[in-house]
Amino acid sequence: MTNASLQVVLTGHSRGLGGALARCLLAQGAAVLGIARRVQPGLAAAHGPRLVEVPLDLADPTAVQAWLATGALSNWLAGASRAVLVNSAGTVQPMRPIGGLGMGGGGTGRTRVDEPARAVALNLTTPLMLTDAFVAATADCADRRVAHVSSGAARNPYAGWSTYCATKAALDMHARAAQLDAVPRLRVASVAPGVIDTDMQADIRRTVPTDFPMQARFVTMKQDGMLADAADVSARLVAYMLSDAFGSDPTPDLRQLPG
Repeated sequence: MTNASLQVVLTGHSRGLGGALARCLLAQGAAVLGIARRVQPGLAAAHGPRLVEVPLDLADPTAVQAWLATGALSNWLAGASRAVLVNSAGTVQPMRPIGGLGMGGGGTGRTRVDEPARAVALNLTTPLMLTDAFVAATADCADRRVAHVSSGAARNPYAGWSTYCATKAALDMHARAAQLDAVPRLRVASVAPGVIDTDMQADIRRTVPTDFPMQARFVTMKQDGMLADAADVSARLVAYMLSDAFGSDPTPDLRQLPG
């Protein structure tokens, strides 16, 4: 799969790994439809019409459904010969033991009864909605691919991360089941990219150990330079997404792939 005429739908393109993926894809000549709560004016100015941005709260399924109903996604994908959906947007919050997920973190006592529901919507419900709409819109596409950004937390449980672990594990299972659907000209994989130096990691380091007992481990990883650079990871992930190997394993770990 080459980057010629490549159209990529990318969620969470305004920050973190999603932002790095957007820059990498645009630098390689792809057209990107970026969907996030906030737009990136500098990115749009640098790449012009090859970047179309949609300001949308991806943690609100009603808003996502309303946007899909406008036909904007199918219109943007109309006539595409090569298309990729990257479900990159996500949140590690709420980071607390069960029984306290509806309370603000760090011992603040702030009530956030909607936080688990918004996390499930952002990490799981919206990716499944977008995947279904993307596959329907690309029925005539010669090569279409869906990449969920997964996590090691999908495969290993962590105290304080019950919501995050559950939603990422569900994405992995979605990729496995989608592969069994054997939809023509469609490849799906849920890819764990490793531990990346992003704002999410900063949030983790700010968590109190009573909410996330492994907090000290992530502080040490930052201090010891063990966090991967987002630009490096995005380059590897893009190369893998566009390779012939993509989709052969529904749940690969990027760190264990050749190259």
